[in-house]
Formats: sequence, structure tokens, C-alpha cells
Amino acid sequence: MNIIRTPRVYLIGRQTVDSQAVERFLQEHGLSWETDTDVGGERLCEMAGRVCYLSFGKGRKTNREYLGNLIEMQHGSVLEHAVWSFLLAGVSRSFTHELVRHRAGFGYSQLSQRYVDESDTDFVEPAAIAADPELHAVWLESVQQSLEAYRRLVDGLSRTFASEPSPTLRRKLARQAARSVLPNATEAKIFVTGNARAWRHFIEARGNEHAETEIRTVALLVLRILQRESPALFGDYTIERLPDGAEVARTPNRKV
Repeated sequence: MNIIRTPRVYLIGRQTVDSQAVERFLQEHGLSWETDTDVGGERLCEMAGRVCYLSFGKGRKTNREYLGNLIEMQHGSVLEHAVWSFLLAGVSRSFTHELVRHRAGFGYSQLSQRYVDESDTDFVEPAAIAADPELHAVWLESVQQSLEAYRRLVDGLSRTFASEPSPTLRRKLARQAARSVLPNATEAKIFVTGNARAWRHFIEARGNEHAETEIRTVALLVLRILQRESPALFGDYTIERLPDGAEVARTPNRKV
């Protein structure tokens, strides 16, 4: 059993643009347009915005200027065309319970405790507990007892369902019942896809000082990646350090 104290965030997917299809649209409608960004999500958001006003080749010339104006004007629907996919690991079941409350603009695929054996699972320890040796000992004893109970239940339930003809069904029936003793500290892995508007809402809701510490840590990790990926869509955020050392995300353009 491993103890995890730092979540891991992997950027798995980003968008590409079919330049030939874009050019074909422009030619067929007597339009011309060039943009100075190679980021797929930024190009798509700019093109979507220009479709709304048929402003191809007019007005603000740089992608960052164009998208910055949309953000300032709170024209948030255009941001829904940019999409990024992340794989989150080293996070707790407590975290995923909160994460999946973000519905609009997100898609989720999470590790299944019904099909995956958790007999050798890891656990995520909150920093406040890890910092105190006495509390850490209490926490460690609790998760160890839960893990041992899970293993014993899986073993016993495997015998209970031994008459089931399918090995896969036998395992699933045993694990889905035994998982009831696993704590919220159990490590989870979850694949998350969201559009830029949804990610902005997540960062604002979970990247501030009022958010739970684990989900705030993930929100800031995601923000740092998205700022590198797309400065035009996430460059208005700053990361500030509070007196207690905690980091939070700020932007003047909230609720876009």
C-alpha cells in the first residue's frame, strides 16, 4: 500500500484544425482570414466568434486581442468550442465526488471499483493529517483496517458467488459488495474532457481559498497547463500566494 500526497495531472488530448476545410469555407463564401495562433482551440474559438458577426478579416488582428475582447465582453459561449482532455491520477474518491458535480461542458470516465480489484490500492492522505505524526498514525491504522476488511470480504464473497458460471460476473459481484468498506481516501483515476468555458468555471470555483485543498491543488495544476497551452484563453488568470502559503487563482473576468 502506497500513500499519495501529490496528485498527478496529464494533458492527454487537444484539438487540431482542418485547415483545408476552413479554407474551402472561406473561398466558397468570398471571405479571407488569417490568424497568428497555432493552438487549435484558440483558432476554433476565434473562427466561431467571427462567424457570429461575419467579421473575417476585420477588426482586431491578433488572436489574443480577439479572444481577449470576447472574454472581457463575457461572450462565453464561443469558448465552448475549445476542448482539452486530462487524465487525473493520485486523487481521492473524495476529490472525484466533488469533481463530477461540474456537469455542463464536461465528460468523465472513472476507474470502476466493480471491475478493478482494489486489494493493492493506494490511498491519498490529506496534508493536514500528514503534517501531524499522531493524526497520521490514526489515519494509517484506519485505511489499513479498511483495506484488510476489503480483502477478506472479496475472498469470502468469491466463495458466496462460486456457483455463478461466469468468472467475470463472480469477480464483479464480489468487488461491488466489498468496496462498501473502502474509504474516501482510496486513490482514483479519472479521465476528464472539458471545454474552455467549463475549465474556466472549474478553476474559478475550485481554485480559490474557499475550495477544499485537494481539488484546489488540482485546479491550479490544470490552470498552469492550460496557461501554457492557450495563453489567449487562460492568460488573464494570475496565481497568488496567501499569507498561509496556499496558492489561489484570480481573474478580473469572472463567470465568462
